[in-house]
Amino acid sequence: MSGTRVGNRVIGSQAPVTIGWDNIPKVEGGKVKKFVFTYFQPAMLLALIVFWYYAPNSIATATTSIWIGVGFRVLLMALEWVNPRYESWRLTWKELVTDLFYVGVGYTFLRIVNSYIGSDAVIDFIQNYFHFDKVMWFLVLPLLVQAFIISFIFDFGQYWMHRGMHTWYPLWLPHSVHHYVTQLNINKGAVGNPTELFLIGLGLGGFFDFLPRAVLLAGAISMAIGEYQHINVRFNTPRWWRYLFNTTEHHSLHHAQDYEATCSNYASVYIFIDRMFGTCVDGEAELLGTEGGRRLTISEQMTYPFTNGWRYYKRKVKKVTKQWFGAKARQ
Repeated sequence: MSGTRVGNRVIGSQAPVTIGWDNIPKVEGGKVKKFVFTYFQPAMLLALIVFWYYAPNSIATATTSIWIGVGFRVLLMALEWVNPRYESWRLTWKELVTDLFYVGVGYTFLRIVNSYIGSDAVIDFIQNYFHFDKVMWFLVLPLLVQAFIISFIFDFGQYWMHRGMHTWYPLWLPHSVHHYVTQLNINKGAVGNPTELFLIGLGLGGFFDFLPRAVLLAGAISMAIGEYQHINVRFNTPRWWRYLFNTTEHHSLHHAQDYEATCSNYASVYIFIDRMFGTCVDGEAELLGTEGGRRLTISEQMTYPFTNGWRYYKRKVKKVTKQWFGAKARQ
């Protein structure tokens, strides 16, 4: 398998991938279907922005945000059955139950942990200890600008955290579990070791003060763009959208069985961050996972970073000890 040269890298030499937008299949069917799956993403983004911008304060609450998020995911799950990207990614009951288990972990265990040692809790402690006030530069800016800044700050931090997880082995250990998923579905973003899910949720936004409405709007914008990362739906994504925002195509390439393909497309929302730092690759992949597509059980996913880390560092210590005693013996 020769692969395709992208910059200084050869992508697709270990597993089949598709490189370039012109080579990606289009939505098939009538004019109405093509129209819906071409403009669905921009239309939903616009609708959510309009709602959160104009909704009365009695409605614009965190509870409303949660229920909109649940409804949006249910809608996308329905679209997976209407127009799947790949038949091999069809959601089975086994996959659904596993995904929902991790969704439950995120809404319970991780939420409790974050309330004590998450980034907001740590930032709040630092500000109180050193008597820092939140940076209030952005409060005078228009609401939409504040919302973009919030989402960009978080995604910029996620980009470097995610990139670090692929370049530094101690961070790769917890993140590697997420790369054992063999198909993309709406709740696959929640699948992973709790340690990794905690780390990827850290951010610096707590140092800044924003309007509460801007925070809700930022969450809606990030959801209306980033939720498509893990989804089995074929879209005719507009050119401007895929240039600015992360897509299913980008993220499927990141989950490919080809190693070089996984070292790309780290941003969760704004793919132009990857373009800025030379890590963006346009394309998609169907064959996903690690170790040839081996699927981990839930128990393996929970223990894999620790058992693998133990074996790795045990071998490393043994090697260093052997070299040290060998050098001593030769003296």
